[in-house]
Amino acid sequence: MLNRVVIVGGGTAGWMTASYLKAAFGERIDITLVESGKVGTIGVGEATFSDIRHFFEFLGLKEKDWMPSCNATYKLAVRFENWREKGHYFYHPFEQMRSVNGHPLTDWWLQQGPTDRFDKDCFVMASVIDAGLSPRRLDGSLLDTPYDEHADEMQGLTMSEHQGKTQFPYAYHFEAALLSKYLTTYAVERGVRHVIDDVETVDLDERGWISSVRTAQHGDFTGDLFIDCTGFRGLLLNKALEEPFISYQDTLPNDSAVALQVPMDMEKRGIRPCTTATAQDAGWIWTIPLTGRVGTGYVYAKDYVSPEEAERTLREFVGPAAADVEANHIRMRIGRSRNSWVKNCVAIGLASGFVEPLESTGIFFIHHAIEQLTKNFPGSDWHPTHRDRYNDAIAHVMDGVREFLVLHYVAAKRADTQYWRDTKTRPVPDGLAERIERWRTQLPDSETVFPYYHGLPPYSYMCILLGMGGIDLKPSPALALADPGAAHREFEAIREKTEQFSRTLPTAYDYFTQVR
Repeated sequence: MLNRVVIVGGGTAGWMTASYLKAAFGERIDITLVESGKVGTIGVGEATFSDIRHFFEFLGLKEKDWMPSCNATYKLAVRFENWREKGHYFYHPFEQMRSVNGHPLTDWWLQQGPTDRFDKDCFVMASVIDAGLSPRRLDGSLLDTPYDEHADEMQGLTMSEHQGKTQFPYAYHFEAALLSKYLTTYAVERGVRHVIDDVETVDLDERGWISSVRTAQHGDFTGDLFIDCTGFRGLLLNKALEEPFISYQDTLPNDSAVALQVPMDMEKRGIRPCTTATAQDAGWIWTIPLTGRVGTGYVYAKDYVSPEEAERTLREFVGPAAADVEANHIRMRIGRSRNSWVKNCVAIGLASGFVEPLESTGIFFIHHAIEQLTKNFPGSDWHPTHRDRYNDAIAHVMDGVREFLVLHYVAAKRADTQYWRDTKTRPVPDGLAERIERWRTQLPDSETVFPYYHGLPPYSYMCILLGMGGIDLKPSPALALADPGAAHREFEAIREKTEQFSRTLPTAYDYFTQVR
């Protein structure tokens, strides 16, 4: 029986993998995690998709168990600032798209929107975020959304099974290092062997499969399955097994970041329950509010700005609070390994692939890969079907997210610097140009977005197209013949709902103060 697993590398990827596999297989699997005491975490993966709750549910963890330990807060959307023009912003929220007479409400908005803000007219979350409110009341009850009607039937589903059924109204922000620490305790208590040591060599057998990893102080660790969580180094997959890496740099040129962890008085500042992506001259800055600090960083392309200039821009953006905070400069490897499962090695996390963190996909990639590994865990015969299904799923997710991120830049109206002008002439992934032409006359649906599961439903594409403002869009011609009364009533219902929430929901700061 194949049951000896060696995970090389800790951090978010390593400990999420160890915890999930233990929760899935219990004592029937033997797991050793080897991580270096010298290699630090990247530390930018602090925002998530809403699907991450499936991970914690699978581990049997409730929010009260882990959120306070990780300085976690709620994320209701991504807020895009200055992508259309300076001073403009819009939200890409976690909220089910409403439909009226068979057409998405955004289609009706294109024809007869009450205001010029599609996000406030079509979703309640935009106004909730602007008011700094929590999606949960002080008694812990969840704001009423379309999710409530389907909550029971959603239990136990994987991310891909969940998509298209409904949309949970929030995701999380947390300190990645604290989550790793929390999951270390969780996994070790359940039998994972934790070894702090440096892997010096990776030994291959006569077939070219990994037979063991040799450490500096603890000697050799043998196993059946080896999981590479060594980050951008790709120590097992890319170096030892020489699996090629497919770069996405031709379409996504941002390859660098500088990050700051800035302590702040969150009572005075308030907690805006969203991730903010603020466009800059050569990239964009993320802002992620936690309970005791703000995580922020400038993602940029080194061909347009130097690391020194990027750090200076970031510090000016944050203000005096950043004066004494040490900056962390990061070189990002943008793209994916050709295959993430090769022989008896599976890469998860940065060793598998990465795109810039514009839509908080890093931890989503990890979670998705762990689910796929658990679903396709190999038997002693190492039948290639399991490997092939895993590789197809990972490649589809990565390629689909790549296309979605490229759309942000193509659709952004901003063109005031060379960086932004170049986003309009750079090559796009195969198929995207054709899809964009279709979307000009009919908004995206399940049949016209990237055809494989990649975590982004059609309404996400709608939000980017409507918010960025750089692509002319038209409502469906069918609406000219349809009765607009039901759409008017839906717009009014959303307005009334936002007014109700403003009276009944606490601020995010007040909610987390009570929780802690």
